Amino acid sequence: MSERNIAIIGAGYVGLVAAACFAKKHNVVCVDIDEGKVELINNAKAPFYEPGLDELIKSGIKSGKLRATNDINGALESAEFIFISVGTPSKDNGEIDLSYVKSAAHDIGKALRKYAVVVQRSTVVPGTTRNVVKKIIEEQSGRKAGKDFGIAFVPEFLREGNAVHDFMEPDRVVIGADDDRVTDNLLELYRDFYPKMPDSTLVTMSIESAELVKYASNLFLATKISFANEVAELAEKIPNVDIVDVMRGVGLDKRIGPSYLGAGAGFGGSCFPKDLNAIVHFARKIDVPPFITEAVLKRNRRQIERIVSFVVDQLGKLDDKRIAVLGLSFKPGTSDTRESPALKIINELMRLGAKDIIACDPKAVDEAKRVFGESIKYTEDPFEAIKNADCAVVVTDWDEFKNISPDDFAGLMRNPLVIDGRRIYQPEKFEGKVKLICVGRYIQR
Repeated sequence: MSERNIAIIGAGYVGLVAAACFAKKHNVVCVDIDEGKVELINNAKAPFYEPGLDELIKSGIKSGKLRATNDINGALESAEFIFISVGTPSKDNGEIDLSYVKSAAHDIGKALRKYAVVVQRSTVVPGTTRNVVKKIIEEQSGRKAGKDFGIAFVPEFLREGNAVHDFMEPDRVVIGADDDRVTDNLLELYRDFYPKMPDSTLVTMSIESAELVKYASNLFLATKISFANEVAELAEKIPNVDIVDVMRGVGLDKRIGPSYLGAGAGFGGSCFPKDLNAIVHFARKIDVPPFITEAVLKRNRRQIERIVSFVVDQLGKLDDKRIAVLGLSFKPGTSDTRESPALKIINELMRLGAKDIIACDPKAVDEAKRVFGESIKYTEDPFEAIKNADCAVVVTDWDEFKNISPDDFAGLMRNPLVIDGRRIYQPEKFEGKVKLICVGRYIQR
């Protein structure tokens, strides 16, 4: 297959990772309204931290296969595939906000001059691609889907911190399309890009089924996390029980698997909370009670309360205590703090009277400063963070935190108390040196 011309609307995590990866083989234009992002990309720099992305962007810019622009008309002039990868945030009531998707569809419709396959990649509730995106493009272009342009939904399954790997070595590619021409074009694109991918993992289905695949996948993964956290709370009340051992035994069942069974501070990020709230709103709208989804969200909120309760139970009044929060990003390997448990824990600690909080993260300090300003202290050095602290709360499992030894905690902290909200430490190594409270491990009361 020869080089293809691809336009990607949106230079966020999904859009820019796809653009940089596709540029290894094809000619890619990334379109974004943020001039700062466009300038950074054209200067071969990623506007956010994602492992491996900087190198890919530099390679794409150097080869001439990747460029960024805010001129959608020029970007679509020769595009054969147009990927919509813009944000779909939540409204206050949990409903999906389609304003960016609608704006992208409007701009594509205005700029469309020749046949291209328009691929919706932003996560949207079933029916959106057909009834919103396609309709807007038809209205604005005066062209007809199926004849003058193609329409499809191809969900993304990228994990922040592993996004480049996940794009280059996907478990599966799901193509939602109801037009043989569109399906064939996309199958050709992906088969060429992933020559070793088995046909069984390149699956095709209706647009609406593909839209629901994305939500169903995220709901299932979030459910596994909340399940582990619910069992963890049981474990904390039962002598000689440790959730790490329990979930290891559970995960060896091939029907279940070990992934996403780590008990801890709960899930965050740009996908799970947003998508689960969107499912709740969508389900109610079509008169389906979202029992499981609501329970998963409720359990996830409880994890924040539980981590904070560990701190309060051990320290009592917080106004004269120094608390180190280890981790700000919602997971390691990213600078993203959206819906991060750490930020929620900090907010709750401050609400309960904590006045001396120092937060540590190797990548996300700048993002957190936009939220808290000067109301807390910041550092990228975990040893500086724990110095003279009365409590250290581990909320993100960065390797930098795993390297802190019990002796380091004992020697640097004013009161050697560690709340392990990610189960990164071996409890037996802390005995006699540091008081360690772990999620999912029996707590002596």
